[in-house]
Amino acid sequence: MLVQERLDKLRELMKLHDIDAYIIVTDDYHGSEYVGDYFKEREFMSGFTGSAGTLVVLPDEAYLWTDGRYFIQAEEQLNRSTITLMKINEPGVPDIPKFMAERASGHSGYRIGFDGRTISTTFAKELMDSLAITGAVLVPDYDLVDEIWEDRPLISAEPVWQLDTQYAGDTAENKLKLLRDNMKKNTVDMMIVAALDETAWLLNLRGNDVNCTPVFLSYMLIMQDKAILYANEKSFDGTVREYLDSLGIELRSYNKIYEDVHGMSYDVVELDPATVNYRLLSRVSEDVVVMMKESPIKHMKAVKNETEQNNIRKAHIKDGVAMCRFICWLQKSVATENITELDAAAQLEKYRRSEEGFIENSFDSIIAYGEHGAIVHYEPTEETNILLRPYGLCLTDTGGHYMEGTTDITRTIPLGKLTPEEKKAYTLVLKGHLALAAAVFKEGMCGANLDILARMPLWENGMDFNHGTGHGVGYLLNVHEGPQRIHWRIGRQNVPFEAGMVISDEPGYYLEGKFGIRHENLVLTRRYGDGLLCFESLTMVPFDADALDMELMTDVDKMRLNKYHEKVYENISPYLEGEELKWLKEKTRRI
Repeated sequence: MLVQERLDKLRELMKLHDIDAYIIVTDDYHGSEYVGDYFKEREFMSGFTGSAGTLVVLPDEAYLWTDGRYFIQAEEQLNRSTITLMKINEPGVPDIPKFMAERASGHSGYRIGFDGRTISTTFAKELMDSLAITGAVLVPDYDLVDEIWEDRPLISAEPVWQLDTQYAGDTAENKLKLLRDNMKKNTVDMMIVAALDETAWLLNLRGNDVNCTPVFLSYMLIMQDKAILYANEKSFDGTVREYLDSLGIELRSYNKIYEDVHGMSYDVVELDPATVNYRLLSRVSEDVVVMMKESPIKHMKAVKNETEQNNIRKAHIKDGVAMCRFICWLQKSVATENITELDAAAQLEKYRRSEEGFIENSFDSIIAYGEHGAIVHYEPTEETNILLRPYGLCLTDTGGHYMEGTTDITRTIPLGKLTPEEKKAYTLVLKGHLALAAAVFKEGMCGANLDILARMPLWENGMDFNHGTGHGVGYLLNVHEGPQRIHWRIGRQNVPFEAGMVISDEPGYYLEGKFGIRHENLVLTRRYGDGLLCFESLTMVPFDADALDMELMTDVDKMRLNKYHEKVYENISPYLEGEELKWLKEKTRRI
């Protein structure tokens, strides 16, 4: 069924239910960034495969909102779909609440439909606030896409397993105690937890219900004297059930939470409106005081304990070995063999799988050669797959989940001769990356204070990139983890750094139709001195000095790169030999 046919069928259902506009988001029932196949309604209806986007369908029009990472990809995938692309944060582009208010204005009883399980409380509130003066009505009761999607995948129910304390660094008993202490301090009687990574972290459990993200579909209700976990009971074997019993946690069926919440009478209930869906909120009794605030679990898991920090360093050495072997192989083989983007992705995963403790990729690998590199989150498919040539740049953004933690690394690999334009961009992006990695800054500062360090070399040359500079990373959880981030935009997401937080350092530059460049390491926030913090580079893979325009490199730039390369050689060389060791020595040479 073509996109246009699906939209026509949806519009028939909208007319049947007297719905004037229908909103389809990317989220599952938990506000997750990446979702299982069952939840990919927006992709099914629009043909756009990016990880972020919202589709709004009207009787005669359709619009899709997405951010700067996906502008090029969305333009290509929406071509001939009759869906208009709305570029978030671009001049003249309203956000969805404002857009819906404009459409509803002047229409008595305008009805806006959606599946309330996929709409966050935050988004629903933004809609209601914007629509207040229009008289529009929200209709959150219908999953209309389900009536169209005939061969819809089944909802996942993979086995759940326990993460031992030697990896987690803390027990679930202690985490629950700390959370309940926080609840008591704030006079909270019950907390609703919907975010999948929060439940997994809190209970030291992992699963496989989302591709490349070891979480399991679940909700939790936490009280002072008990806790209830709502999940697919078939996913839990006897050992894990005994473990839950030891924690005083009752296991109930996944969807029963909607019934249970409606029947509970606690005075004060706390929830995170960003992850608790609108339908679940609507089930809470009107007599209950609902405290809406960012989940304290988000901050708890963002600050890695000493065991997690030490394990993460080990994971990055393993990942560094795999990446070095891969780049050595790629640069050597591309001149004599027919290697495609998908071939390269498969070879890299093969190297990672040879490392002890490797579980799976932490996201679908981005191997983007030449002009594909300008598509920020390009993923090769059978339809787009191309041969790599012995010239130009290949952007590789990949990562792995190990028992010791999660990695995320981007290297833009020169495959042969480069143009002066490519060298200039490669160098300017690296200068910004090195400057951010070397930052020493006061406690209390956040990513918005530091972003300029990564962008300044580009800005000075009239260049920029249209995505954030850094995101937090979970421990064997989401590869993108809040609340910390690095971005020039000032807003509610500006959270001060703390020692123990892991974040990416990934400036880039993208020239549509030609090439893309991104240099990404993960860094660990550490104490530097009294009231000061700094970053420790975790990623152990060299950059390529052969791609640099040395006239743009200052003595400070060279010192920073040499210092980093010394650390890479020290950590990775014991695990390589022969041609691979020779390659590493050459790539980490002093400049």
